Amino acid sequence: MQAASVPTHPLQVRDFRLYLIARFATIIGQYGLLLVIAWQAYSTARLTMDTKAAAAQLGFIGLMQFLPLFLLTPVSGWVADHVDRRKVAIGAVLLQMACTAILGIATHDGWVSLPLLFLVAALLGVSRCFAGPAYSSMAPRLLPKELVPAAVALGALVWQSGMITGPALGGYVYSIRPWLPHMLSTGMFIIAITATFLLPRIPPVQADVRRHPLRQMADGLVYVRTNRLVLGAITLDLMAVLLAGSTALLPVYAHDVFHAGPKALGGLAAMMGIGAGLTALYFGFRPPRHDVGNKMLLAVAGFGAASTLFGSTAFMPVAIGMPVAFAALFLCGVTDMYSVFVRQTLIQVYTPDAMRGRVSSVSQLTISASNELGEAESGFVASLIGPVATVIAGGLGAIAVVALWSRLFPEIGLARSFDAANNANQDHMQET
Repeated sequence: MQAASVPTHPLQVRDFRLYLIARFATIIGQYGLLLVIAWQAYSTARLTMDTKAAAAQLGFIGLMQFLPLFLLTPVSGWVADHVDRRKVAIGAVLLQMACTAILGIATHDGWVSLPLLFLVAALLGVSRCFAGPAYSSMAPRLLPKELVPAAVALGALVWQSGMITGPALGGYVYSIRPWLPHMLSTGMFIIAITATFLLPRIPPVQADVRRHPLRQMADGLVYVRTNRLVLGAITLDLMAVLLAGSTALLPVYAHDVFHAGPKALGGLAAMMGIGAGLTALYFGFRPPRHDVGNKMLLAVAGFGAASTLFGSTAFMPVAIGMPVAFAALFLCGVTDMYSVFVRQTLIQVYTPDAMRGRVSSVSQLTISASNELGEAESGFVASLIGPVATVIAGGLGAIAVVALWSRLFPEIGLARSFDAANNANQDHMQET
């Protein structure tokens, strides 16, 4: 009778279900809002600027989101390990909700401007900096350790589903009333706060009072630096997405290449999430088990190839180019998910809970560097050489990075399974 009460799947745990609801609602609100901010920034800039100058404003939007993450990551990771993670997450989402409501009012009343959009983007960067480590390090405390890998797959599925739903809803709702997506995001944040509040307290483990907090903040960086496999996997994803990330230029393609509106933008933005979400769903039942390192390298190379294909749609007739663009972005999502799944599983399973928040913050920083900083890079480079050349060159650059990383980090290719990868890395750590 007692054995029947032991959960065999993460969804059997009430607190984990609440956690997934909170994460899903947060991601829908967050990514729907980010898409609308990009559209508002580009369309506002196009009133007085040409295409290249307006594309540069998208770069500034990405930069304003990245700078808070870059500056505050050590602090946010330390806070996630020393304060009740539930309280940290609620506070961060409250800040997102306040920013969203203000921007919604500004949109409704007609006083949206580029400076306001830059300010909101920066504040959203601050809130995401603290919410990410708090939520990412929360799940393993809600589950038995043996259920964590399955939880990683479910978390990835929820993440990608939110990335599908958020931009799609944002684009379609914006076409009805420009202020509606902001109100929708506000409602999603209220749901997330409520679900997080219903979770049990997640107090930190006993802190090491003998060491200075600044030294404790550096522990996450030290762990990543000394773990060659984790370092290689994180930096591979960082460089590939930094070069080949095309999402920042989707408004340019929707507006000036395909001559469409926010509905098409929402569909384009959702395709990567659909591909990644279906892949995560598959991993929830049949996760990769053999030769995971080499398959990850091939997946990242495929990501670069798909990005190059997407960029090339600018040379096709619209009737052909748009369907090909949808397919290319779908493949980008499929290939990107493999790398995400391998990296997140390694971090969640093999990082001690006492420093999981700090390591998660380092991972979030690299993800943000590849996403938000990649958006800034794409916008600025597009202002110099044009958006089409930027996307194509970035995709080819990602393929080159795979070839280089396979030589710089042979530990990636030697990773036959998650356990073997960890053991090989531990051997390397002992040698160094």
